[in-house]
Amino acid sequence: MSLPPNQHLDVTSFISSQPHRGKTAFVDAVTGRRLGFSELWLGVERVASCLYALGVGKGNVVIIISPNSILFPIVSLSVMSLGAVITTANPINTPGEISNQIGDSRPVLAFTTRQLVSKLSNSNLPVVLMDENRVASSGEGARAKIVGSLEEMMETEPSESRVKQRVNQDDTAALLYSSGTTGKSKGVMLTHRNLIALVQAYRARFGLEQRTVCTIPMCHIFSFGGFATSLIALGWTIVVLPRFEMAQLLSAVEIHRPSHLSLVPPMLVAMVNGAEEINSKYDLSSLQTVVVGGAPLSREVTEKFVERYSNVRVLQGYGLTETAAIVASMFTKEETERYGSSGLLAPSVEGKIVDPDTGRVLGVGRTGELWLRSPTVMKGV
Repeated sequence: MSLPPNQHLDVTSFISSQPHRGKTAFVDAVTGRRLGFSELWLGVERVASCLYALGVGKGNVVIIISPNSILFPIVSLSVMSLGAVITTANPINTPGEISNQIGDSRPVLAFTTRQLVSKLSNSNLPVVLMDENRVASSGEGARAKIVGSLEEMMETEPSESRVKQRVNQDDTAALLYSSGTTGKSKGVMLTHRNLIALVQAYRARFGLEQRTVCTIPMCHIFSFGGFATSLIALGWTIVVLPRFEMAQLLSAVEIHRPSHLSLVPPMLVAMVNGAEEINSKYDLSSLQTVVVGGAPLSREVTEKFVERYSNVRVLQGYGLTETAAIVASMFTKEETERYGSSGLLAPSVEGKIVDPDTGRVLGVGRTGELWLRSPTVMKGV
């Protein structure tokens, strides 16, 4: 898998340069609002210009705290285009958890919604609201320092005086926080090169101009790496749900006719348990592939899903925030029948199983530690 030889390349410019014939980039499943690719890239340019005017530049961190939105990728792509660093916080996190992340990542600006701005009331951060109305409601972040709205930024003509700073592929583009399963959550530094390599891995595995539904939180690498970056480069249409809600998801599939769906195991289990009612109420015939990640999927659940949704194949994948979400994934029908497997190593990923005490490579069937090498592996924490 080849990477661009130009070392002075940011991931936003790389994504925007990728050829495809896609027309609609994002659809809001709730409101029906659509963003075409031309509107998306104009929005990115305008928001980047406004951020530059606010003093955001190379190396600065910008935090986004928001449910899924068709505007989420505009924020992240704009920030990264400046050589600044995007960090995402889960909107269900407590004010204390968000305060800890702010203390660790030291952002200079925050993007959030009126409903969530109160979680920033003690931070003294300047805030850009992602709602159409820039005024926070009474009691909703009355102490927050509101400096503008995203919609206003998207309507502001770019400044001709903006000076583009040189961004290197090895510069940090995103600071995404790990799940903290073995300790305190840490900020994982992903470079422009990491994310460019991720886009190339998607391009090697998926076709152009397809359609999918996003219900996994964009603050998580599984969703950020796909819906907010890579699939844009492939010209996909992404139908966005603010959060997982089964009826909304199924309605979105019926209305927008996606071929692909990305889920985590609990969502798949819910579809298995409700299959009889779901199949009687919704037309899911457009679905061809469900990609599952985030946790292992049992043989029993997989077989029941395929039995009840016979036209759909289930592909499991394995990845880490530290590898930009990609390590291994299934691709062929034969792979899907190897239960307990997460498929073959992804393009550009090398791996070996070693004895953690000696570093010696182990043979087939032996249990050890997985060592990985890939251009998607993080810069550090």
